Amino acid sequence: MTEGLCAGTPRPARHSAVLGISARTDYAVRAMLALADARAEGLARTSAEQLAQGQGLPRKFLEAILLELRVAGLVTSRRGPRGGYVLARPAPDITLGDVFRAVDGPLAEVRGLRPQDTAYEGVAEHLPALWVAVRSSLSGVLDGTSLQDLLDGDLPPHVARLVEQPDSWGGR
Repeated sequence: MTEGLCAGTPRPARHSAVLGISARTDYAVRAMLALADARAEGLARTSAEQLAQGQGLPRKFLEAILLELRVAGLVTSRRGPRGGYVLARPAPDITLGDVFRAVDGPLAEVRGLRPQDTAYEGVAEHLPALWVAVRSSLSGVLDGTSLQDLLDGDLPPHVARLVEQPDSWGGR
């Protein structure tokens, strides 16, 4: 019997995301969308403060994320009174997959390994194929959707079909 539980007492439910989207990634995507929108409106640069206020994000955390996006070549920055951030490429040329990888690394890992580098024996021997399929599915959605697609609300057909499935919006 597990220490702290009486016989017949149900175990507490574990609440953790199986495949979660981190706050870091959520904030990065929101900042990139704001920069895409600013670019569409003809604004030269947007400050971290403006991005943080516009999206209700913590400025210091956002600044660290913007640095990662700059290192990844997704944004450029300039210091000074006319400084700020701008997309390094047009919004149609930046995918959500680019943003995810810039701030959180590979789309799918299994215990720190790439899915194709996992190996199991016995009943789990075919599990690497499933992990590869999961990564491929994520990649299909994220690499197939640009910032412009999301900004316009015009999702690619294969992504729109997933959204329109009856069970897509419900919890499981």
